[in-house]
Amino acid sequence: MLSTIAVGLAAIGFTMILASAHVAADDDEAILVKSLGAAKVSLQDGFAASERQGQPVSGKFEAEEGKLQLSVYTAKDGKYYEVIVDHMTGAIAKVEPITEGDDLAHAKSQMTAMEKAKVKLMVAAARAREQAGAAIAVSAVPELQSGRAVAVGCSLEGRAIVNRFDTARLADTPTSSSIDGVLNDRAR
Repeated sequence: MLSTIAVGLAAIGFTMILASAHVAADDDEAILVKSLGAAKVSLQDGFAASERQGQPVSGKFEAEEGKLQLSVYTAKDGKYYEVIVDHMTGAIAKVEPITEGDDLAHAKSQMTAMEKAKVKLMVAAARAREQAGAAIAVSAVPELQSGRAVAVGCSLEGRAIVNRFDTARLADTPTSSSIDGVLNDRAR
């Protein structure tokens, strides 16, 4: 009986954690939708600013502690950094080494993808932005798909975050196909 109660309490606790994570994700998206329109710095500007700290390997606007921030991962001399770019001025607000955990694993895999890319991520994001019209680029993350570098990301259109690509849908999505072409096309 005690084990049944323990399992029941564990299930309730797990459900509460999942519900809390879902609410937090919804809150973060609401902050993005509300705040991105006021940002004076684009994702592409963030990539340009962060180049002083190494090669940009991914970037995204995110909600951190209830506030908008622009985070760019960079690589330099075999080391990885998270560069926080002030979304109002374009100045580098903070640089932190990435030395462990999931962040390091993500940065390394993103760098591997960028090593196969034929253009900078900033160029790919700018070209994708041109094709998206009035949308605001929210994120651009490179990854390998069948040995090719592709960019995965999303944008803000109106009051909604859209164009979330995943590798399974990447080839089907017109905008993502054009990003794929940009990352792998030296002639452009």
